[in-house]
Amino acid sequence: MHKNKSYFFCGIGGSGMLPLANIVRDAGATVAGSDRALDQGRLGAKFEWLQSLGIDLFAQDGSGLISGDQILIASAAIEDSVPDVAKANALGCARMTRAELLADLFNTAPRSVAIGGTSGKSTVTGMIGWILTDAGLDPTIMNGAVMKNFVADDAPFASARVGQGDVFVSEVDESDGSIALFTPEVAVLNNVSLDHKSLEELRQLFGDFAKKAKTCVWNADDAETAALIKPLALAGAISFGFTAQADFRATDIVDLPLGSRFTLHAMGEIQPVALIVPGRHNIANALAAIAAATALGVSVAQAVRGVERFNGLARRFDIVGTANDITVIDDFGHNPDKIAATLATLKAFPGRIIAFFQPHGYGPIRVMGAELAGVFVDMLDPDDHLILCDPVYFGGTVDKSIGSQSIIDAVAAEGQSAEYIPSREDCGNRIAELAQPGDRIVIMGARDDTLSAFAADILARLAA
Repeated sequence: MHKNKSYFFCGIGGSGMLPLANIVRDAGATVAGSDRALDQGRLGAKFEWLQSLGIDLFAQDGSGLISGDQILIASAAIEDSVPDVAKANALGCARMTRAELLADLFNTAPRSVAIGGTSGKSTVTGMIGWILTDAGLDPTIMNGAVMKNFVADDAPFASARVGQGDVFVSEVDESDGSIALFTPEVAVLNNVSLDHKSLEELRQLFGDFAKKAKTCVWNADDAETAALIKPLALAGAISFGFTAQADFRATDIVDLPLGSRFTLHAMGEIQPVALIVPGRHNIANALAAIAAATALGVSVAQAVRGVERFNGLARRFDIVGTANDITVIDDFGHNPDKIAATLATLKAFPGRIIAFFQPHGYGPIRVMGAELAGVFVDMLDPDDHLILCDPVYFGGTVDKSIGSQSIIDAVAAEGQSAEYIPSREDCGNRIAELAQPGDRIVIMGARDDTLSAFAADILARLAA
């Protein structure tokens, strides 16, 4: 990255683009951008905040690109027909993907920790970032979700933090293969399961990721991860999990509605831990974060103190509120592992579940539709209710031949209560009609920040 350059982010409001744009701006470069959501009048507060930081925003019509000296930051998948890309090509602008720019910053940091895996990346990134901040290491953090511990009046969308310390903490993405660009000091591998790529591709990507790091922190409870890591015989690797063989292990687990308690066994120490984020998956996330922090020199006791004050992330089992004894939860669940973890957390306590899911694209349904249906069948009881709308779609060329109906058909065939309602607005009407005291309504999906407003609207209707 060059401080004297001008970077133009196409899709600047995206979960991966926004924090990176902030890091680049804070590093001293000129930053501007465009976003389709801005053109459509969505997510106004986010764009107003970016403008308050001195970031110029433009319609996604090419008007923000005026010089061949600008560098276009755009997804590798974005089509050349998009006006910003066409204008950049015409001007001869250099082009980088978000991951290439992030890797350029990350790999030049004196110390670094990268968090990979199919599920839990953002939460573990937030946990590690908060532990290191709490320990006085002043890290830079690049996340794909808003970290509640760092939210402030001047940082309402705190998915990034720019520190003056040596450590760069970032989640890294396997879905586009860009995880291969990163060379971390500490690599965290949460799990390996089906999402955007085949398991064969994932094994190669995650195996290479683990081998490049000085220290690999890996999930001993995940069969795919264990099968991948053990043959590599990595020096200094650290395992975490519930199994007795894990280097960082949790026992004496107590599930609570809004958290959990457990005993940590690590590095010859035994420490009681109390989390204020719920679910056993978050215990595993905390084990990973504590292990990674100790690999960077933080004591076990200090890491525990930090993780106990971790408030969670926006849209990760985010309780919107309760009205008339009906609780609404906003959640990022979108692949089989994430959805299973969310539903398992809900199932630890009594009450009917009304589960709404907006798939994050037509492509993911083709890749993992059967697995998604299997999770709903396994995790939901006969008195629970599942509702799907059409997948999120913001334009572009895509095969729509397989959609949400295919998942509903598979779930209904197993005798579960499941409905496909194409319009999300109509889904909201149906949820409000179904809801009764004692219910938990969970709104799940990714790649669409307006889901949070949808969840808030349902809560408001229940309160009215």
